[in-house]
Amino acid sequence: MLPKEKMARINTLSRKSKTSGLSPEEKQEQQLLRQEYLKAFRGSMKNTLKGVTVLDPNGNDVTPEKLKEERRRDLH
Repeated sequence: MLPKEKMARINTLSRKSKTSGLSPEEKQEQQLLRQEYLKAFRGSMKNTLKGVTVLDPNGNDVTPEKLKEERRRDLH
């Protein structure tokens, strides 16, 4: 995830946008920080999902092939 300082800045800009509004420079900064946050979040979520195994009620592995292929690709 993002460093605490960047997360704090995202929250500060969000609060300010709701109260007094943001300058054009602050809006641009906010957009860049949000994009960076989303990129980090998606990467983290993708890594989490790579470690998931889906089992049916009988205990059989029914993990989607796409996920299995992604795991194999990461090993090589």
